[in-house]
Amino acid sequence: MASEDIAQLTEALAKTHVGELSYKGQGLKLDNAESVKQMVQDIEQFQGLQSLKLEGNTFGVEAAQSIAKALEAKSELQQCHWSDTFTGRLRSEIPPALKSLGGALMTSGARLTELDLSDNAFGPDGVKAIETLLKSSACYTLRELRLNNCGMGIGGGTVLASALTECHKQSSAAGSPLRLKVFIAGRNRLENDGATALAKAFKLLGSLEEVHMPQNGINHAGVTALAAAMQHNPNLQVLNLNDNTFTKRGSIAMAEAIRHLQCLQVINFGDCLVRSEGAIAIAWALKEGLPHLRELNLSFGEITETAALIVAKAVQDKADLEKLDFNGNCLGEDGCEALREAMEGMNLGDMLGSLSDDEGEPDDDEDYEDEDEEEDNEDTEEENGVNGTDYVNEENEEPHHSSELIAFLNSPSSEKLISFGAKRVQLIEQEISSVYEDEPEVKRAVFESTDALLRKAFSNSHSRSYSFISSLIVNLGLLKSEDKKMKVSVLPGHLLALEHAAGQEFFPLDQAGVLEAFVSRHGKVLESCSSARDALKTTLAKRTTA
Repeated sequence: MASEDIAQLTEALAKTHVGELSYKGQGLKLDNAESVKQMVQDIEQFQGLQSLKLEGNTFGVEAAQSIAKALEAKSELQQCHWSDTFTGRLRSEIPPALKSLGGALMTSGARLTELDLSDNAFGPDGVKAIETLLKSSACYTLRELRLNNCGMGIGGGTVLASALTECHKQSSAAGSPLRLKVFIAGRNRLENDGATALAKAFKLLGSLEEVHMPQNGINHAGVTALAAAMQHNPNLQVLNLNDNTFTKRGSIAMAEAIRHLQCLQVINFGDCLVRSEGAIAIAWALKEGLPHLRELNLSFGEITETAALIVAKAVQDKADLEKLDFNGNCLGEDGCEALREAMEGMNLGDMLGSLSDDEGEPDDDEDYEDEDEEEDNEDTEEENGVNGTDYVNEENEEPHHSSELIAFLNSPSSEKLISFGAKRVQLIEQEISSVYEDEPEVKRAVFESTDALLRKAFSNSHSRSYSFISSLIVNLGLLKSEDKKMKVSVLPGHLLALEHAAGQEFFPLDQAGVLEAFVSRHGKVLESCSSARDALKTTLAKRTTA
């Protein structure tokens, strides 16, 4: 055999996937048994069929039934690449077609590892059509499930979650628990209820390595449920929730989750309204974990300059980092330049993505739009601490902070501190620091009181400690919050009490660094207390550079 013939044969064999039969992308319109006669014959004659690619063609009910009949004898089939196979079909045609194909897989005794039905607009009824298949032994070995852009909706998401749960239960009873690794279900209008249902299934599985759920209309309630579930999947490597709505509560919950995920490499929270408070929470998660991080997408999240710089500093020790995306945020021209300089100063300039779509610095007088206003009014538990308790000041009702503060100081505990809820920072500022006087005994009393409260605050868990410093920055007027709250009138006593605490060992260095960044860059709002502000800046700078 001539050398050129050997080369051609070698090339042909290299392009051949053993056990694969592919009709991918042929654009065939197959309506009946006659139209798929050759395809059926190919399937029947293919020995050891392991992978069948039908994507990019469109199948009617009768055509699908004919293919299903041929598949009933294919027990070695493992991969079904059947995305985009019902274009132009009536909604009513798809469920019976799916049922026939699923029934054939169960009859054959096949053990699937991959099932891809993406880009088939089958809706909730389509999920019901594959429900029996997903519960069956054919899916006990499933490793990848791709259902992107299928229009499942809340109903479909709930059915899917139930099917995965049942599959795990039955497979576990059979001695081989379902170990799903890849789950893809973007653009499905799952919303909170669908996401929450799936989160329960994910928690049970514990085997996920990739989760892609972009563009699903999920807000903080669903994001929080998913965050809790992700913590039970320690091998997670890719998490893509692009174009959902985190806001502050969802961001904090997700930050708490990802810091436990030591295998996580790719995070896509772009277009998720992470905002500055959320970005800072994520920065602290990055400092505590994620040693293998390769990509972080926080684009289009209404994040401001200082928060972006804090995130940038948090990734400086990530040896595997390839890309940091902050495009489309609210950095402003100077902020974009500061971020570029910071990344270049850490030898990470090439890792920073484009900033061409930056929205510019936000208007100081502009409030955040409340994306979750109705739910926020009904559900305030996360905002207000343990059991949702907080001290609500009804009209004409006097606050009862003083008696609670005395009780706390008499017997301080983390539980009592947390029970003050979202107003614990205001309590410190208004009830203690505001009585500051440059008289030794008064000064000592104020310092001892604020130190006691802050020491307890910083002894709490990561998320609660973050919540405290974040509230402090907001109440000092250094960061705009999405929460609707009355502004605190900052007095010199507030800043001097804080300056004293910042110099103590109990004040965490990383949080001192965050506070220093905000005081340095937004100190103009504290101009009325310039002397105290400058003292605070000096102390914070000493702590962070020591």
